[in-house]
Amino acid sequence: MTDPAKGILAIVGTCVIWGLSPIYYKALSHVPPLEVLSHRALWSFLFFAVILLVQGRMRQMIELIATQTGLMLLAALMISANWFIFILSSQIDRSTEASIGYYIYPLLSVLIGRFVLGEALSALKWLAIVLVLSAVMVLALGLGTVPIVALSLAGTFAIYGLIKKGVSAGPLLTVAGEVTLVLPFAIAWLGLGYFSGGHTGSGGFGRDLSDSLMLVLAGPITSIPLLMFSYGARRVTMATTGIAFYINPTLQFLVAVLIFAEPFGTAHMIAFPMIWGGVIIYSVTALRQERAARKRVSSAATSGTIST
Repeated sequence: MTDPAKGILAIVGTCVIWGLSPIYYKALSHVPPLEVLSHRALWSFLFFAVILLVQGRMRQMIELIATQTGLMLLAALMISANWFIFILSSQIDRSTEASIGYYIYPLLSVLIGRFVLGEALSALKWLAIVLVLSAVMVLALGLGTVPIVALSLAGTFAIYGLIKKGVSAGPLLTVAGEVTLVLPFAIAWLGLGYFSGGHTGSGGFGRDLSDSLMLVLAGPITSIPLLMFSYGARRVTMATTGIAFYINPTLQFLVAVLIFAEPFGTAHMIAFPMIWGGVIIYSVTALRQERAARKRVSSAATSGTIST
């Protein structure tokens, strides 16, 4: 199997795991979401710590936290908020709305790139953004409420991506550093709950074998897809990675409607085709831009060879 094929397989596998993960967190809906989040951070830290110790890179992670503390703290805050909202959405029957958040996240990132980083936007990308923003307005008007879950998920993840642009390290070190910074709060929350009995629900860690195992597995279920995604992203183009990412919200949407039987009314029927239209326009535009960039690089290399 070629490297690009391995990369595509890793990316698709990652997005399938992410897309089906609402089923996992739904099964833990009787456990308070902050407890689930705390276990997710705790066991992710232990998983990453083992990998870094085996690779002899633990010192690199500590140095990263020490030298880029501000950015790492902000990144940890954003990813923790994103994880919490996602867990909560699975538990309170808002997975349809959560899927919208991950559909619009790439376009929100493009918008942030335009106004924060000064990146240029083509007319077609503007059209994609307008379609998605219009879909959000349709949902707000049709449902009588702002889709806060979708906007919060998209916003926290887009800001997280922006922060990560300023962190000079690979994904393994940065994510490990982020969960390390979250770890004291996770341990404090879990300790407070277990010793006071104040906020742990029935079926928390240590009370039921099945729930305990699921909470422990929240670490690998978080960590392994991140490693797979990192592996795949290094072997395929950015456009391919971006398009494959939409497997995630598509599966989330199907799980929400077909398995969880969440409501899917007129507003959704109007908004989702608009979102899908925006996604298609954005993906095709990104693919064309990447192909054009590769052609320019190839032409420049050929010209250089000929002139030599």
